[in-house]
Amino acid sequence: MAGKFAGVGRAARWLALLGAMAASGGAFAAQEGGVPMPALSGAVEWLNSPPLTRESSRGKVELVDFWTYGCINFQRSLPYVNAWAKKYAKEGLVVIGVHTPEYEEEREVENVRQQVKKLGIEYPVAIDNNSVIWRAFDNQYWPAHYFVDAKGQVRATHFGEGMYQQQEQFIQGGGKN
Repeated sequence: MAGKFAGVGRAARWLALLGAMAASGGAFAAQEGGVPMPALSGAVEWLNSPPLTRESSRGKVELVDFWTYGCINFQRSLPYVNAWAKKYAKEGLVVIGVHTPEYEEEREVENVRQQVKKLGIEYPVAIDNNSVIWRAFDNQYWPAHYFVDAKGQVRATHFGEGMYQQQEQFIQGGGKN
C-alpha cells in the first residue's frame, strides 16, 4: 500500500520544501495523471459519517485533509476547507478529514470529538491514532491536502497554509490539472 505511494510522497515533500523556500506560504503541486489514492482503512473511529473507502467516493472529487487540532497552521486553513466543503458539496466534492495526533492528549477520541464540534467540522473525519492512513499516504505535514480526481487518482497536493486560490481553482476544475 505505502510502497506504491512512497515515491509520490518523496516528490511531494521535495516540492513542499521548494515552496517553503519561496515566500508563497505553502506549496501546491499538481501531478499529471496522478497516482491511486491510498486506502482510508485503519482509523480507530469515524466522526460525522460511517467509515469511508476509496470506492465509496468513486466518481467524486475528494479533498483529503490531514490535520491535528493543536496545529495553528491547520486552524488557519480550516475556514477555507469548511467553506469549500459547503460550497462545492452539491457539485460532488467530498472532503475527508484525517485527524492524526501529534501530542498525547490529541489521541483521546473524546477530545477530537469535542474539537470537531467546536470547530464546526461537518464533513467525515477519520481518527488516525495509529498513523495508518498517514503512512499509507506517506504524509509528513499538518495540514496536508491531497486532491483526488473522480477516477480516484491523487492529482495535486498542498502542504501548510496559503495558496487557497490555487487550491480552490483545482477544485473548481473538477480535480484536473
